[in-house]
Amino acid sequence: MYNEFFGLQKDPFNLTPDPEFLYMTAQHREALAGLTYAILARKGFVVLTGNAGTGKTTLLTRILEHLPANRIQFSVIVNPSLTPAEFLEATLMDFGFADIPQSKAQRIALLQGFLWKGNREGKITAMIVDEAHKLSLEVLEEIRLLGNFESANEKLLQIVLVGQSELDGLLNSESLRQFKQRISLRLAIAPLTREEVERFIQFRWMKAGGSEPPFSAEAIAGIGQVSEGVPRVINVFCDNTLMRAFGEGSARVELRHVLAVCRELQFAEPTAETVAVKAMRAMEPMAPAPAVEVFQMKTLERYAARAGKPSLLARLAGKMGFRERIETA
Repeated sequence: MYNEFFGLQKDPFNLTPDPEFLYMTAQHREALAGLTYAILARKGFVVLTGNAGTGKTTLLTRILEHLPANRIQFSVIVNPSLTPAEFLEATLMDFGFADIPQSKAQRIALLQGFLWKGNREGKITAMIVDEAHKLSLEVLEEIRLLGNFESANEKLLQIVLVGQSELDGLLNSESLRQFKQRISLRLAIAPLTREEVERFIQFRWMKAGGSEPPFSAEAIAGIGQVSEGVPRVINVFCDNTLMRAFGEGSARVELRHVLAVCRELQFAEPTAETVAVKAMRAMEPMAPAPAVEVFQMKTLERYAARAGKPSLLARLAGKMGFRERIETA
């Protein structure tokens, strides 16, 4: 509604997991490289956790869009609140099977045949479970057993569990010690820092066709405080404050708009003293982005973001022939 008023081409703070609007922090880049490497290197189990709204699903969408379709076949489970039988059925359905037998033994045999066929054709088969913190112990045990499909030298099924931070506690429980022993890589995404909140808003605004975001330093400081650095909440507040500014005919989002949205959405209002301090810091020049180096993945070649020296995971993924050009945003 406010796009034309602010000179935008798209909605800058949409809540859908659009990978084009994914702002990559160092942790997001590490998770991107780690998940890509784990799948392509057939590492078996890999886990990605983070607080709700930190961008895990959007990151997952980014990876799925750019993994080579001729080399990867995958099943994505987005609602894992299922029984073990339903979970296996959902997995087979997402792999493209329409006629699924009622017998569990026959379902296992069907999946096993599918995995071996893919292996002979040089394909990597991956099962990705989003919202994995909702998995029951019974389904997690079923997933552990599915991870036993392997040849003499590699895993036939790559399993990616993506969930909120509660998943870490679940996997660390004594009852799942056998599962934990099979996890080859654990990755995590944290909320944004103060500087990252500002850059996040700038990044999404520019992606939507804008130039300089119309947020005062106090408004950004208030949004950073009330959101606690969670991207989803930042999007909610930016969208609602822009609507209020548009309704007033104001070309700038001020702290009063943030406070009004806090009351409307029943969030605790940021304290004026803290906002003032953060706003003063926000007016200081931001630390320069890390020195840019080039780490390329052909599967992700259209992605551009700031990057310092590639991490070990990034270099490992690069050695596999997948290159991503990383530029200054």
